[in-house]
Amino acid sequence: MSTCVFVQIRCKPGTTYKVAEEIALREIHSELYSTSGNFDLLMKLYIPSGEDVGKYINDELLQIEGIERSLTTMTYKVF
Repeated sequence: MSTCVFVQIRCKPGTTYKVAEEIALREIHSELYSTSGNFDLLMKLYIPSGEDVGKYINDELLQIEGIERSLTTMTYKVF
């Protein structure tokens, strides 16, 4: 069973759309939104079964040029 996580992403100024395009090209997300506030993007993704969450996010997402910071929220149960 995959693990659902939400990742908030802060981008370097002027790079939000480029970061979003790169995420879209990688096809790792379920949903991706631009947001206001402390973070620029909110992404919902499912970590494949057997994958380490931190390593997966680091390898598949945080290597994208323009990402300054992220905040990951783990989920447990859907209602």
